[in-house]
Amino acid sequence: MDTQTRTEIEAAVLRRLLEHLDARKDVQNIDLMNLAGFCRNCLSKWYAAEAQARGEEIDYEAAREIIYGEPYAQWKAKYQTEASAEQLAAFERNRPAE
Repeated sequence: MDTQTRTEIEAAVLRRLLEHLDARKDVQNIDLMNLAGFCRNCLSKWYAAEAQARGEEIDYEAAREIIYGEPYAQWKAKYQTEASAEQLAAFERNRPAE
């Protein structure tokens, strides 16, 4: 597989992942963190970092808007729920040592 084709496939996979996450707004970021070790915010940070590594000026909030499909504050107000005690405990157990 050539590099261009690989890049196009990887880009399509990211778009598909974002579409899937958009369709599953019921899955909270803390659930993603507890199960997979990353969440929508992580994707936003990675997006911003990779853009900046390629000389593109994009900050974390702009990256969040790309990942969430709308400004984060709006998404949070509409879809984010309060984390349960069980979710928070799992998050603390799974948190990597700093």
